Amino acid sequence: MAFDAGLDLVEISPNSRPPVTKILDYGRFKYQSQKKAAEARKKQKTVDVKEIKMRPNIDTHDYEVKMRNARRFLEDEDKVKVTMRFRGREMAHQDLGLDVLYKVRDELGDVSKVEFSPKSEGRQMIMILAPLPAKTKKQGGTGQAGARKIEQAKAAQESGDDTEAEGTSEIEAEAETTVEAEAEAKAEA
Repeated sequence: MAFDAGLDLVEISPNSRPPVTKILDYGRFKYQSQKKAAEARKKQKTVDVKEIKMRPNIDTHDYEVKMRNARRFLEDEDKVKVTMRFRGREMAHQDLGLDVLYKVRDELGDVSKVEFSPKSEGRQMIMILAPLPAKTKKQGGTGQAGARKIEQAKAAQESGDDTEAEGTSEIEAEAETTVEAEAEAKAEA
């Protein structure tokens, strides 16, 4: 039958009794399976682990820069490995490093969850944070960046700075359209 149709006889399940076969164009079948595999690879997201290294006596500005980077990594859906390094006499005061790691955990709690609690490994302490699923992050409306821009523009408007105040209405309009789009997406789901 396959020969008469000009197609191939393909054995699907050789171990079953009787064996399962199909009559189909094998070249086309291979092509379609390759396309499906390529589409699946395109859709999958590889999760990278970004590392942030700190010391127990980190200064406030350095800490803020590290937190800004960690937040950006988590918003890009990458995991963050926070490493606390101890040198010399700092080994006697590991509780200070643990306090800094807990502060990091609390500060990034809105965009992450602790995947690996702080654990001491020799001269360093490690904690791994994983990003929250996308659904829970988007419930915040316009996002923190949009809210921050609106607050800055309103503050500039109140202080009388006209150059920054002009952009306030544009930012608010953009935020409103974002909120409306999110509401429509929720309604469709």
